[in-house]
Amino acid sequence: MQEMSGLSTVGNRVREMRENKLMTQSQLARKARVALRTIHSVEKGMNCRMDTKRKILVALGLRFEDKDMVFTSMRRSVPQMSEEPLTH
Repeated sequence: MQEMSGLSTVGNRVREMRENKLMTQSQLARKARVALRTIHSVEKGMNCRMDTKRKILVALGLRFEDKDMVFTSMRRSVPQMSEEPLTH
């Protein structure tokens, strides 16, 4: 995850998908029934609620099952323990 002024961000492909459909941000916002500033924020990588993701996906003509294709999961990986035995 990226950190920008203390807010976590998550990568996504909303802008790419919107542009592929030849839609403006305003058109997507209207179709998804969300605020234009929400689309601005989401396209900049800010995280949003699952319901907002669902609305955006439907507005883009996608299924909720396609969410991983649009909203990239940026989970931190858990460091693996060394397999070497510890010596004191």
